[in-house]
Amino acid sequence: MNHLLNTSYSNKLFRSVRDTFSDRIFLGKVVTIALPVSLQNLLNTVTNMIDTIMIGSLGATALAAVGLANKYFFVFGLLVFGICSGSGVLAAQFYGNRDVRNIRKVLGLTVIMATIGAILFMLPGFFAPDVVMRIFTNSTDAQKLGIIYLRIIVFTYWFTAVNVAMTQIMRTVGEAKKPVYTSILAIAVNIFLNYTLIFGHFGAPRLGVAGAAIATLAARIIEFISLLLVISFVRMPGGYDRHAGLDDRGEQYIFRCGLSELTGWSRPFIRSYFSTSIPVICNEFMWGLGTTLYSVAYGRMGDNAVAAVTISSTIEELVMVFWFGLSSATAVILGNELGAGKLSEAEDHAAKFCTICVVMSVLMMGVLLLMRRPLLSLFAVGPEVEDLTLKILGVLIIVFIPKMLNTIIVVGILRSGGDTKWCLFIDTSGVWLVGVPLAFLGALVWHLPVYIVYFLVCIEEIYKSVFGLWRVKRKKWLRNIAIEVDQ
Repeated sequence: MNHLLNTSYSNKLFRSVRDTFSDRIFLGKVVTIALPVSLQNLLNTVTNMIDTIMIGSLGATALAAVGLANKYFFVFGLLVFGICSGSGVLAAQFYGNRDVRNIRKVLGLTVIMATIGAILFMLPGFFAPDVVMRIFTNSTDAQKLGIIYLRIIVFTYWFTAVNVAMTQIMRTVGEAKKPVYTSILAIAVNIFLNYTLIFGHFGAPRLGVAGAAIATLAARIIEFISLLLVISFVRMPGGYDRHAGLDDRGEQYIFRCGLSELTGWSRPFIRSYFSTSIPVICNEFMWGLGTTLYSVAYGRMGDNAVAAVTISSTIEELVMVFWFGLSSATAVILGNELGAGKLSEAEDHAAKFCTICVVMSVLMMGVLLLMRRPLLSLFAVGPEVEDLTLKILGVLIIVFIPKMLNTIIVVGILRSGGDTKWCLFIDTSGVWLVGVPLAFLGALVWHLPVYIVYFLVCIEEIYKSVFGLWRVKRKKWLRNIAIEVDQ
């Protein structure tokens, strides 16, 4: 009997994989969005890794200081991602509903919300950086270097917020490639200035961690200017709008419009925007705050532990770039289909996204297992940090499938239909009821090694995947928000 059940399950799994990877039209849509987004994230991650390598050559304390200072940015970044992700849900559905007018209004409100978030984080980071650094570490040397870095890097926050807003909205209207070019330009500037200012090459002063912050600021400003130029040339295909006139060639520039077209929000629009976005913002902020507390726990375990976590996080980001692209493709494609009223098609494609995620996760586990030592050899660290990092990466391999599946389910499937309150429950309860308590128990009470604490933290991923899959099967996310706004 067990043999028959196993055979039936294997056949069902095989058919699911076969059907997914034989659907060329679906895969074409996925690649069109996922590949540019993955490439953009890959470039950013490689840049972060190069930054880490350069700063790591200044010593473990400098690496720990910058890593912990960037945890503050990490919380801010998640707030911005929450704002833009929630906005992207509406924009994608409006695009599926052929509604340019409301896409413009989404962009306008998103920029305003992102600006408010940037100001809230810039003020403490500039005027009280010592307080911020003391939250993350009790190492006096790390605090001093972190304060120097933080006081400069906070000026990148507004540019980063608006850049993310423009990039997210462009992706929802099918323009995933153009932001890649602006990222390449910004990354080239960042790497060059890092090399110049951190080490004092080409006659420049040797600024250390301050040089890294200045380089990042210059790169974000250049990216902002280039994105403004790029977004102004985004066209809408002819016949794809119900609310704005087209030019003689049947096309129009979507975002070439007056300030009044970016504002003037109706009550139904405001209600839909905030009912969708506020749970996402709270979700990302509460999840980010919780995961930042992991860093607080790691920060009490010494500079070597923090350095190991920083390096492993950089490598983790490198191998996760495909899932960032896949989750973005999931949200955009399903959002477009739901906005167009194609609910059954969206349901079928959601299942296929999960299948792609699992198959690719298994492949990436093998790649990470083979490449973790060569990747680690790029970092100039001592044997103790190297050993701790290898063990942390071993834990990552164990929990890789549920971790990646959660990304697709929460960021992609559930949010595409506006089921953001349930996403808030999954992420927040996972972090605050499972991850944070285990992190502090492991680090401060049980005094376990950092890789064991990391494993305890990752138990939240298993918890979230169970509830996430259950929610997907309930089909509450199959919803056309664009129609509700019009009504």
